[in-house]
Amino acid sequence: MRPVLNRKMLLEAPVRVADGAGGFVTTWQVRGELWAELRPGTGREKAAELMTVATVPYRIIVRAAPPGAPSRPEPEQRFRSGSRIFRILAVTEADPGARYLVCFAQEEVSQ
Repeated sequence: MRPVLNRKMLLEAPVRVADGAGGFVTTWQVRGELWAELRPGTGREKAAELMTVATVPYRIIVRAAPPGAPSRPEPEQRFRSGSRIFRILAVTEADPGARYLVCFAQEEVSQ
């Protein structure tokens, strides 16, 4: 089944920047815009410090890019769609022809 790539998403990579006090902060650098299909999984809720966090796993399908290309998603990067952020956990080929990639991601929403 061919995916329906109907959502534009930003691919962002973490960048460590000196904070001026001897430490580092993480900022996010845009690597490109990709068209994607989002497939939600089953959500769950867990207790976190001072709040409840709902987690929802997603399979995000995008066109394949060669390994090492800046437009190829990698674990620890993230997708952004408006104010929504999806942390990439793993990436694999979606089909035998390697035309698409499946990014296993997680969206966390504070409640």
